[in-house]
Amino acid sequence: MRPPAQPPPTLPVHDPRREECDGAVADDEQDWRAVILELLGQRAEGATICPSDAARAAGGERWRDRMDDVREAAHGLVADGEVEITQHGEVVDPSSARGPIRIRRRR
Repeated sequence: MRPPAQPPPTLPVHDPRREECDGAVADDEQDWRAVILELLGQRAEGATICPSDAARAAGGERWRDRMDDVREAAHGLVADGEVEITQHGEVVDPSSARGPIRIRRRR
């Protein structure tokens, strides 16, 4: 039995960009990569995150608009060998994955 889901953590980062109009902290691929890795570092080994966890944690009020940015950053982390993209628990090629995905540290 799985423990109850917890809300995505807020990043322990003080960043002046948080003061901008919509509260976003991340605005380029390197920022999103850091957010993804930070969130994965807060989870148990083998645990996954949803791209929306990263978007909510650092995307501000318009986090939904940043989902493509998060997925793109995740693809870059796959190319670097840092993470894997999964669907239904199976590792998939991020360039062909359609629909909901999960991100986990590479095993």
